[in-house]
Amino acid sequence: MLTVTNVGLSYGSQKLFDDVNIKFTPGNCYGIIGANGAGKSTFLKILSGEIEPDKGDISMSANSRMAVLKQNHFEYNDYPALNAVIMGNDKLYQVSLEREALYETDDFSEEFGIRAAELEGLFSELGGWEAESQAASILKGLGIPDSLHTSLVRDLEDRDKVKVLLAQALFGNPDILLLDEPTNHLDIPSICWLENFIQDLPSIVIVVSHDRHFLNKVCTHIADIDFKVIKIYIGNYDFWKESSDLALKLRQKSNQRVEEKRKELAQFIARFSANASKAKQATSRSKLLEKLTLEEIQPSSRKYPYINFTPVVELGKELLYVENLSYSFNGVQILKDISFHISPNDKIAIVGEDELLKTAFVELLAEKRVPDSGLIKWGVTVRHSLLPKDNTQFFEGVDLNLVEWMRQYAVGDKTESAMRGFLGRMLFSGDEVYKKVNVLSGGEKVRCMISRMMLMGSNTLLLDGPTNHLDLEAITSFNDALIKFKGSIIMISHDHHFIQTVANRVFEITSDGRLEDYMCTFDEYLEKKELVKF
Repeated sequence: MLTVTNVGLSYGSQKLFDDVNIKFTPGNCYGIIGANGAGKSTFLKILSGEIEPDKGDISMSANSRMAVLKQNHFEYNDYPALNAVIMGNDKLYQVSLEREALYETDDFSEEFGIRAAELEGLFSELGGWEAESQAASILKGLGIPDSLHTSLVRDLEDRDKVKVLLAQALFGNPDILLLDEPTNHLDIPSICWLENFIQDLPSIVIVVSHDRHFLNKVCTHIADIDFKVIKIYIGNYDFWKESSDLALKLRQKSNQRVEEKRKELAQFIARFSANASKAKQATSRSKLLEKLTLEEIQPSSRKYPYINFTPVVELGKELLYVENLSYSFNGVQILKDISFHISPNDKIAIVGEDELLKTAFVELLAEKRVPDSGLIKWGVTVRHSLLPKDNTQFFEGVDLNLVEWMRQYAVGDKTESAMRGFLGRMLFSGDEVYKKVNVLSGGEKVRCMISRMMLMGSNTLLLDGPTNHLDLEAITSFNDALIKFKGSIIMISHDHHFIQTVANRVFEITSDGRLEDYMCTFDEYLEKKELVKF
């Protein structure tokens, strides 16, 4: 068990949270949610001991081992990947080093023999005999092949370095597992594997993530940081969101009788429990939900940006023809003889393990790169715009404030009042609109880029990593806007919920640069690829 008692933390005059009292219990996964700046990652650092709270205590059961997803892979540059994973259990790793050093000595005395016997017992007790096979299994599950397990971490690709750190945290069945954005930089097969792995863990798992599908798959509880307190809700993210929305609706009906409100709440809980019948621990969760009262849920204080894409020109019958498209990068052909036809009603998700290939493909369609050969032919009514993964060129060295920057892309009314109104709907209020764009945070820049697309009035949207840097509120608003969009979409994303609710077709870019076309939803694609677990 992990117990938080009367914990509080402030930075200057800003109080993040106060008098937090929580008991985290084994076998449950807790999703930490809250608006940007609410203190999600900070709370994980308090739990891990990296940050000392202003007041209160953190305690865990005797002999419990805590593992934390680290962020600095440079720390393990000089170690083989397999060794770096085993280092996740420091006690086992130190015993292994001492054991190896002892057996390599030339002067093996009686004292050494006694110590060797002690080490053998510890080694076996800590799972040393299974360590390498377990570490290898986790690495393979995350998509790192056997051939790379003995490679130094410094020699791996960046995406694989991230996976090594994740494997390190997962290694050895820790009693308490703290994960801050574990799905960042993971490909879809790795995310699916991680979901299954966490579902089977008997440990306490505490995770911060902006991936709603991931939270829904793995979480038994939600820890919501709001109103400067942390409150635990039974159920996954969808249950928290829907119950919060219901609480707001019920409280707005001030003249409605309490009994009627309770009846509506009971119907909602019954419906949700039925929908979650296949989820892990569904029976016990349902019993807990049945005891939930109206006083235990409250509406969220979060704000959602207003996102709406309105095409200036309606799409005609023809959207896009691509024939025999090939492209080389640094002298190596990475896309080969790709051909397809897209209709106006298509919303396409692009998937595949290689990020470079996918980005190159979208930028070719957006006419930001020139192909070696082949035809890219857009319909005469098409007006497309790109949300790039790297938006540096739009902000670096640009000496404009938000109003001036946005005015560049406005069609029609370009007055300051019009720009301020538009920015306000995107949650830039007050004097924030005069902030220089070159000092914006990653999330603020993406909100600006989304605003730019809205102003352009395109009828075809090309999106590369659209949810990167966004908080859950912005992701939800963006997702809803794309569902309603009366145009075509071609997007690269790792966000399961985003893809499943928007796309009706999946393009897989294979490692050898070819395209496989799946005329189905994302969930159906995962079933075909046998990447889902029921």
